[in-house]
Amino acid sequence: MKKLYGMDIYVQSAGVMNDLEIDGFAIAVCAEIDVELERHRSRSFEEMQEWGDDLSGFDLIIALSPASQRMALDLTRLYHLEVEYWPIMDPTGLGNNRDQKLESYRQSRDQIRDKLVERFGPPHS
Repeated sequence: MKKLYGMDIYVQSAGVMNDLEIDGFAIAVCAEIDVELERHRSRSFEEMQEWGDDLSGFDLIIALSPASQRMALDLTRLYHLEVEYWPIMDPTGLGNNRDQKLESYRQSRDQIRDKLVERFGPPHS
């Protein structure tokens, strides 16, 4: 998001669960487009709240999985948040070798980029 739109939009990444490490294939394919994920740490919705992020201060939750969509919809009962579900292909477990796995991750990365451009307009570059 920051790569496409700079600091015009405040973004916080969260998921249903906290996976302490970012997938190495995701790191590799994002590095191909100059997006650095090595220091990124995923966090759960609960962690965001524990760390002081006020979920009512957000306008939009974009869910990339059915599980995150369910959790986001539960949150909208407490807060006035718009929820969008983007059915992005989950690349984990796809491909039989490194090249095939990387190609699956690239497809997911590109799907997310395309959805961002569709939703928020042309990148600021």
